[in-house]
Amino acid sequence: MKRITLLTFLLAFTSAVCADNYVIDTRGAHAAITFKFKHIGISWLVGHFKTFSGEFTFDPDNIGATTISVDIDPASIDSNHAERDKHMRGAKYFNVAKFPTAKFDSTKVTAADDGMASIEGDLTLHGVTKNIRFDASVVGQGKDPWGGYRAGFEATYTLDTQDFGMSFPPSNTVELGLFIEGIRR
Repeated sequence: MKRITLLTFLLAFTSAVCADNYVIDTRGAHAAITFKFKHIGISWLVGHFKTFSGEFTFDPDNIGATTISVDIDPASIDSNHAERDKHMRGAKYFNVAKFPTAKFDSTKVTAADDGMASIEGDLTLHGVTKNIRFDASVVGQGKDPWGGYRAGFEATYTLDTQDFGMSFPPSNTVELGLFIEGIRR
């Protein structure tokens, strides 16, 4: 039994060592966290969070070794309407005075046959932590014009705001999008 446990540890350690580490490029505005939800059931309200940071590990030959961690400032919400943003920062929605941070930490990444992957992890929003699953795909990777190396992916998740103690009538459904580009360290 100890031999299997040691072998499992060594395989996991080797996979993690082979994965490259990246910092999400927010300084160059090469990453975005977006959202959209129905506005009074008639059209889509689209916006993003202006302030976030994070990092990820990525090995294209071993997607299971991938990890991602993202910190989000919910007070940085931007829906292109200052009064609405102020309202959304308030107690009825994000309540940023009481819950000034949001966070996602992956716990498991699984490759799918169609070039997609699922990223499972813990999302903390509005003081509530839930395990969720993003559908993701690699956008690309390679050398950049500044002598560095980058990798990028996109991921989506449909969130029920009631799961996090919030309400966005009429549907309580918010589509989240992660559009991530990272610079290899």
